[in-house]
Amino acid sequence: MTMRTEYSEIYLSTVIGRSVITSGGTEVGTLQDLVMVPGDLFPEVSHLIVRRGRSTVSLPWNTIKLFTHIVISTTSVALPELPPYQPQEGEILVRRHLLDKQIVDVDGAKVVRVNDIKLGNFHDKLCIFSVDIGFRGLLRRLGYERFGEKIARLLKKPIAHEEISWEYVQPLEATSSRLALNIARSQMNEIHPADLADIIEQIPIHSIKTVLQNMDLEVTGDTIYELEPDIRTLVISQLDAEQASDILEEMEPDEAADVLSDLPEEKAQELLELMDEEEKDEIVELLVHEDDSAGGFMTTEFLRLTPDLRVTKALEHVRRMAKEVEAIHYAYILDEAERLEGVVSLHDLLVAQDDELVMDIMEDNIKTVGVADDLEDILELLTKYDLTAVPVINAEGTMVGIVTVDDVLAHYLPRLVRRRG
Repeated sequence: MTMRTEYSEIYLSTVIGRSVITSGGTEVGTLQDLVMVPGDLFPEVSHLIVRRGRSTVSLPWNTIKLFTHIVISTTSVALPELPPYQPQEGEILVRRHLLDKQIVDVDGAKVVRVNDIKLGNFHDKLCIFSVDIGFRGLLRRLGYERFGEKIARLLKKPIAHEEISWEYVQPLEATSSRLALNIARSQMNEIHPADLADIIEQIPIHSIKTVLQNMDLEVTGDTIYELEPDIRTLVISQLDAEQASDILEEMEPDEAADVLSDLPEEKAQELLELMDEEEKDEIVELLVHEDDSAGGFMTTEFLRLTPDLRVTKALEHVRRMAKEVEAIHYAYILDEAERLEGVVSLHDLLVAQDDELVMDIMEDNIKTVGVADDLEDILELLTKYDLTAVPVINAEGTMVGIVTVDDVLAHYLPRLVRRRG
């Protein structure tokens, strides 16, 4: 069927409520909504929902001959036999499920509201091309776009076009989320966790699970950790226990311990029981320490080397472990009993000769803290000696973790901001 191309750019607000007629000019009814399905590239219309008297009927898109902001016509002529519209589970209605709803602009990393929707012709299908999030979209829906433009010209302040290509739209409703394109889902994982946390704090609680399901577990864990403790607990409560435990396993042990410590004891224990033993043991070890102590802030994942390694082998080990370890500024030299013998910076490893032994280039005058040491003392030590991390030693003299300057500053900065405010 050859289609007309006048609908190359049509806004939803200009066609909703328009008359739908047959080829012979008989009125079918008025357009009420559009049924959307995932398409080859953009979401596409499968049916038109038309109000006909007190009932609604469904017109398949392949019966539509003309679709413009002035005329919508169908080849269907057996009007009394048109099937009544029956809502289907999981069906996506562009007006009901998208218009006036919040979405994530993954390119701008923000939550916005859909004021209008631009439709267009793609392979003889009526598709969603973009969403209008600006004031112009509101004026268009009210029928005042031209009037607004006249006023804007008089004031010499043009009304901006604020539209987001559908490629960068992530709907927040579980149903309409099926229309998101792969580029949007992929870019969700590229947004900084702090920005994702801001997004989550702006959306309805029932939409949070939908957003998290479109993110990698590691990104989800980083995002959850960025949330305020009360919001974090609320988010965890929205997730299935298995999903929540999988996310915790992907987090750094110290961050996972922080999250669990804010949960009700029964919920925290439930999630711990679902975790792999290795991750569980590391987190449980951290949970026994006071919150404002080195033991409570340390991470048990750090680069370990033995003193008899050659630099070449040491660098190979660093490369293997780099993805698993949060802080790779230093490698710590431990003996067989896990006692700290020295520390070597990544810089020193890189500039050393390949055949040199680690013990010959390590620094053995090491600043350390105990598991019970106070956080203020640790901050003072980090600042005084310009360190990015400090080893934590337990009562038996073995190294059990490190406290990074990032984690300490993350604890103190919110307090400083509140004081200045």
